[in-house]
Amino acid sequence: MKTHAHGPALSPVHFGPRLLDRRDFLRTAGGLAGSVALLRLLAADNLLAASAAGAVRPKIDPDRPYAPRPPHFEPKAKQVLVIFCVGAVSHVDTFDYKPDLFKYDGRKPPGIPAVTFEGPTGNIAQPRWAFKPRGRSGKMVSELLPHLAELADDMCFIHSLTSSTSAHPQGENFLNTGFTLEGFPSLGAWVTYALGTENQQLPAFVAINDPRGKPRSGKNNWGSGFLPAAFQGTDFNASRPLANLGRPEGISAAADRRAKDLLDAFNAEHARKFPGDTDLAARIASYELAGRMQLSIPDVTDLKSEPEHVHRLYGTDSGTDLKKDYARNCILARRLLERGVRVVQLFNGSDAQANGISNWDSHANIDTTHAMQAEIFDQPTAALLADLKQRGMLKDTLVVWCTEFGRMPFLQANGTGRDHNPDAFTCFLMGAGVKAGTSFGASDDFGFKAVQDPATLYDFNATILHLLGLDHERLTYYNNGIERRLTSVHGHVLKPMLA
Repeated sequence: MKTHAHGPALSPVHFGPRLLDRRDFLRTAGGLAGSVALLRLLAADNLLAASAAGAVRPKIDPDRPYAPRPPHFEPKAKQVLVIFCVGAVSHVDTFDYKPDLFKYDGRKPPGIPAVTFEGPTGNIAQPRWAFKPRGRSGKMVSELLPHLAELADDMCFIHSLTSSTSAHPQGENFLNTGFTLEGFPSLGAWVTYALGTENQQLPAFVAINDPRGKPRSGKNNWGSGFLPAAFQGTDFNASRPLANLGRPEGISAAADRRAKDLLDAFNAEHARKFPGDTDLAARIASYELAGRMQLSIPDVTDLKSEPEHVHRLYGTDSGTDLKKDYARNCILARRLLERGVRVVQLFNGSDAQANGISNWDSHANIDTTHAMQAEIFDQPTAALLADLKQRGMLKDTLVVWCTEFGRMPFLQANGTGRDHNPDAFTCFLMGAGVKAGTSFGASDDFGFKAVQDPATLYDFNATILHLLGLDHERLTYYNNGIERRLTSVHGHVLKPMLA
């Protein structure tokens, strides 16, 4: 018979008799009592993750789930624009300048792994585009993104981000929901759950998908998870506006109004019978919002009303069809923010392929694929940011540029592409509450691993919430016996990035 520290090991059939043993009972009971006492002490010092005592759950009227609610403390930003580049942008070819990549180009220095995510590794490869100092800050940015480079003085870069995964769907989930698994609320859902929105005529949270389609992880990027369904994002774009908002032919406005009034009465009666049904309340609220959007959506998506110089600035009149469509999405993002939408999520890249390129994922021919993607992305995105600035909107709007992870400083065995790198990558913040013209953290001499002030995506999301006046440790939702948070049980605000 096997033994352990306390004597012979017991099979399950012995559990009952053993529990009646007085010595074992006293030892087990004493251990449990000590555990309970320890939990009480930790809770008293607020050392338990998301304890109920420290939780701040917004008071939400099920009939008005989008009503504006106060933040936890005075915010720097009232709205947030998240620009997400799907597929993993190469930090060493864009914003993270590494002179040693030129020095060791074509060589394989010690410490480079033999195999990474997609197979055997090749040699160190210098950036495929030249870097130049930009603006007063002298920030080194590559020629791949010349328009965005002109705004370097307005940005705060973080060069030491890390992820816990090197797979695209899980990476998107982790960045946008705080978990690699599916079923968790997105950042936008957490923000609108906490704060609601000022404009009751439009959705509180809009996801503008790339012209080519949805990202790898699809609706997880703007889903509500276990939060009330009202807080999921509404996805549409300039090319594919929301469907079925128009009144059917042959139905008069008066008849349409009478039908809506009758439906409202039925919904109200049903809601009174089931007052605790949040899904029902969300459905009713979404129907009511849809009715209001019959007027507001055609107005906000009417890009023809924009002056010609705005279209030229964004680039809707030049380049590829994909670039023109993405440029229209950028104008739409600005118009939504102008009208008070709380969270706008703008995607560049998708899971679907069009014209030989779908996103920034460049396992082969990075010179061509990154250049093609940059042609779509650079001018329209820079125009959007410059437009927000010149209209004075960055005083209240936080801009987040992000990608799910970085790319390796060495090529793959094929000699033309860079593999995934979750151990160091770059994102940036801009606008309300951000320390402009600065950089935080650093990767090593090759851009391979974060070495100075390494930060997690928990930290990144905690910082975004902080700028919106939300304490990431106290913004919780009770689900399946756990006080859930966007940042799980981790995360610290990156205070050096704050103005």
